Amino acid sequence: MKAINAQITVAPQIRPEDLATIAQQGYRSVICNRPDGEGADQPSFEEIETAAKKLGLEARYLPIVAGKVRDEDATAFGELMNSLPKPVLAYCRTGTRSTTLWSLSEAGSQPLADILAQTRAAGYDMAGVVRRIANGGRTPTETAEDARFDVVIVGGGAAGISVASSLLARKSDLEIAIIDPADVHYYQPGWTMVGGGVFQASDTAKTMGSLIPKGVHWIKSAVAAFEPKDNAVILDGCRVVKYGRLVVCPGLKLDWHKVEGLVETLGKNGVTSNYRYDMAPYTWQLVQETKTGRALFTQPPMPIKCAGAPQKAMYLSADYWVRTGRLGNINIQFMNAGGVLFGVKDYVPALMDYVNRYGIDLNFFHNLVAIDGPAKKAVFEVKEPEKDLRRIEVDFDMIHVTPPQTAPDFIRVSPLADAAGWVDVDQATLRHKTYDNIWSLGDVMNAPNAKTAAAARKQAPVVAENIVSDINGHSATVQYDGYGSCPLTVEHGKIILAEFGYGGTLLPSFPRWLVDGTKPTRTAWLLKERILPPVYWRAMLRGKEWMAKPEKVTAA
Repeated sequence: MKAINAQITVAPQIRPEDLATIAQQGYRSVICNRPDGEGADQPSFEEIETAAKKLGLEARYLPIVAGKVRDEDATAFGELMNSLPKPVLAYCRTGTRSTTLWSLSEAGSQPLADILAQTRAAGYDMAGVVRRIANGGRTPTETAEDARFDVVIVGGGAAGISVASSLLARKSDLEIAIIDPADVHYYQPGWTMVGGGVFQASDTAKTMGSLIPKGVHWIKSAVAAFEPKDNAVILDGCRVVKYGRLVVCPGLKLDWHKVEGLVETLGKNGVTSNYRYDMAPYTWQLVQETKTGRALFTQPPMPIKCAGAPQKAMYLSADYWVRTGRLGNINIQFMNAGGVLFGVKDYVPALMDYVNRYGIDLNFFHNLVAIDGPAKKAVFEVKEPEKDLRRIEVDFDMIHVTPPQTAPDFIRVSPLADAAGWVDVDQATLRHKTYDNIWSLGDVMNAPNAKTAAAARKQAPVVAENIVSDINGHSATVQYDGYGSCPLTVEHGKIILAEFGYGGTLLPSFPRWLVDGTKPTRTAWLLKERILPPVYWRAMLRGKEWMAKPEKVTAA
């Protein structure tokens, strides 16, 4: 028996003698979805019903021929679920028909991703009825595609627009579509500077329509599911978009709800985050208003986008408190779920100099799990090596929260995902490991690189070059070396420019005499403040690959 949720469990064929155990386990109703006589050794529903009644269980017969679940069958199943005492056990030969009926009956009340996640966890793949679920549980009247393109790109962020532009620069006759429901595109690397009082939030946002390359079709919709065997993307509302090649780069999901109480208090009670456009100005407000007390800066378990961002907020805040003579009255605590200050050891000594300068207390293996804004209390789970898990409560006057982060729901439940929920790609070519006409880049894929905009800047030309090579009948010609960059804002006017690739290999873009990335420099600050924003808007998003030419595949 496999529980889908607390109300419904599905099972293969049961026998009358099983019902005593089923009743003991707390089930109150049984639904049979297998027609009598389907198998030679199959007990009849009458036998099941007789045994169920003796035990005080409700029993209902809704027989479904294998592979022929009709819309009206799903409606009838939903009516049974509404009327029967719960929890309910539904069974057929293997449990698949019962799971399908439940999935279709729930289509109008639960998001598709939630339905797929629950059925997948129970061990049932609902890929065969995903269009019907997306269509509110009903069979679509049109099963052909609504649109078809040479290349479909899911996601209109830094990765998606960049790869579209890079594709057009190489092959201008491609029919390309970007699927993204958002009206606004954000320059997210700028939010640290907003929280530090350097940039205005409005400088980090432009309309999506103004940035999508000319000639690229913009489908303003959300993706519900993927059907890679049919080269199809299913949109909300069950529209079907077919592709020759697919690029998947919708970014990741900020899971604010995973921290109990966070959503209710974010943006007030001294609780802020630079990971949201509308919260970054509040960070700067709090930094200016805080004169005494305790300031907490949190970092959740990896992976997260821009792993240095939690520290950036902390250092810029501390620098302001130094310059205003308040630091001596403020206790700064860095609450890090991980066990190291920064994942690439070459940059740690310079960072530790600033930790010591600002008197920051480092608390490793501390993961934020709950927050009470009005009481100004944060709860952390502490899991130190070879020690029992414990919880501690810490008071705060201000707290900068970095939310837990996961792949988007529609990615995690899709055939494209690995066991952890990320798009499963070859880390060099960025091609999907199973479906050879699918590529992925940006934060959503599972290559072991830093999730930064700088990484996407290097990945976009790799994906574009390899797609064009594939169109021309050739294998991958270029590869990604894992490059990522994290400009660590350690004080106003100085940055440690961390640049590295796979395995923590240092990959500096500039000669050491100009920018020594392991030390704080004003040149790196100038790069972050003055040069990188226009490079992003005017070069990267327009397919101009300044310092981002892809590396050729080396012969084995």
